[in-house]
Amino acid sequence: MKIVLIEDEQYITEALEFLFMQQGWSVVCHNDGATAAALIKAEAPAIVVLDIMILNKNGLDVLRELREDEATAALPVLMLTAKGQATDRAAAELAGATQFMTKPFANAELVDTIRTLTS
Repeated sequence: MKIVLIEDEQYITEALEFLFMQQGWSVVCHNDGATAAALIKAEAPAIVVLDIMILNKNGLDVLRELREDEATAALPVLMLTAKGQATDRAAAELAGATQFMTKPFANAELVDTIRTLTS
């Protein structure tokens, strides 16, 4: 399974990439919101793990862009963010997030959520 991870914190990116690779999943990491949707469309992943606070364009705008494109409209998108207020969750749901998780997170819960969303 291929995952596209859109995250701009280097340590989180490295930790998640390691975690996902331990599961036997391939991972494409990217940190720029301005080019994220094009990369996601080109990579055709099984799921996208997307942060809200990323470089050049926020994750909610990236998510809206994905939902407006027929090729990515149904793609599972897990919002994984430190922004855990009810308003953040509501904004993510309104933009079309498949699932919403806050940082910090339990590795096992994240892996289980990804498996559920891609099965």
